[in-house]
Amino acid sequence: MIMKRKIYDLLVRWKREKNGTTALMIEGARRVGKSYIALEFARNEYDSFILIDFSKAPARVKGWFDEYLEDIPTLLQNIQLHYKKQLTPRRSLIIFDEVQKCPRAREAIKALVEDGRFDYLETGSLISIKKNVENIVIPSEEDGIDMYPMDFEEFLWAMGNEVMMPYIRGQFERLKPMGEFHREALHYFRQYLIVGGMPQAVAEYAASRDFTRVDSVKRQILRLYKNDIKKYAGTALARVSAIYDAIPGQLQKKEKKFTLSALKDEARMREYDSAFFWLEDSKIVNISYNTTAPNIGLQLNEDRTALKCYFCDTGLLISLAFSARGIVTNEIYQKLMFDKLEVDEGMLVENIVAQMLKASGNELFFYSNYNKQDAESRMQVDFLIQKEVVTSRHNISPIEVKSSTGYTLTSIQKCIRKFGQYMSTPYVLHTNDVERKDGLVFLPLYMTGLL
Repeated sequence: MIMKRKIYDLLVRWKREKNGTTALMIEGARRVGKSYIALEFARNEYDSFILIDFSKAPARVKGWFDEYLEDIPTLLQNIQLHYKKQLTPRRSLIIFDEVQKCPRAREAIKALVEDGRFDYLETGSLISIKKNVENIVIPSEEDGIDMYPMDFEEFLWAMGNEVMMPYIRGQFERLKPMGEFHREALHYFRQYLIVGGMPQAVAEYAASRDFTRVDSVKRQILRLYKNDIKKYAGTALARVSAIYDAIPGQLQKKEKKFTLSALKDEARMREYDSAFFWLEDSKIVNISYNTTAPNIGLQLNEDRTALKCYFCDTGLLISLAFSARGIVTNEIYQKLMFDKLEVDEGMLVENIVAQMLKASGNELFFYSNYNKQDAESRMQVDFLIQKEVVTSRHNISPIEVKSSTGYTLTSIQKCIRKFGQYMSTPYVLHTNDVERKDGLVFLPLYMTGLL
């Protein structure tokens, strides 16, 4: 099954605009589709290519990047001889797959780009951890792009529906209700929530429509993540594992801010900040930081000691959360599909909103203030996003996420009253249709990725 991904167009643009003057690094979580898209790009856009998979490459191939770093013609000749492929200058691509397993190859990018004969595409995970950058010079000739699980539109494409998202986008731009198509779009969205965006899981669902088989695929990915933690987390292993295992429980709370005391009595962020960084760098989680004042620029008031930790993919989160409860998988999936699960779905809905906001280019922030003396200042806003160009006024859009039909809007209304001069459009994401009311814009959850 061909999986259509938006990142492909970005690769084509890089090829056209950079014309060999930089390499491109695709970074993302394991099994997110990096190798697949690199191969599709190579097959379609070049006369020939070589894929060097450093998770399988023999020691002698890795050794060449030490031995011939100052003799690029010999290095390139050896690569072509080993892989039995003749490359053509300016019409061929070399892919360094899982390049974190051969840091010297990444360092060689500078010399290879300067040589100018071929284009270079890298894929990797855990690119920034100390083990993978120690004793090498990171090449300035390397552009980077993050790859995320499939977004809702890519999921619709995989389901064979290429007309729904253009209609959703048009209604969003005009702020018009979806009308009779709202129920259909929401049904697709619930499938996306359950299956998630990992390409293997989506492909299985597209082929079989069998949630049990999909769950088996997702559990394989979760085992891979656990094994990666054991293999690569090093001295942070115990702390990384503790955070990973605690994510479902932390998101199940009404206040989803990560409570370190759940890991260890009197735990402090300085003990765990490197573990959170490891998980964020691996792209296994999406971190949202508290901003102490939602005004001109969110980063200016970022409090990195207060955070929410979302799983990278909500489909994976479901398999992680409910496997621990020993509930029959197929029963869980059927109840989720028809909104009959006897637990608060808030954690799943907030997690997928975080996932969709991140994939559409937003950094994640929230605002939480528990002022005991001043009730008007006491509020919790789920997400804050800001305009690309920061000005002195009207930069920030507060977002409240609602998983049920009965809800209050106290916090977002307080936020608007207190910080109104800095506020752009305030949004409420819910299960109902588009509506404008009392200065708020209400959007169905499936429109999140358009913000």
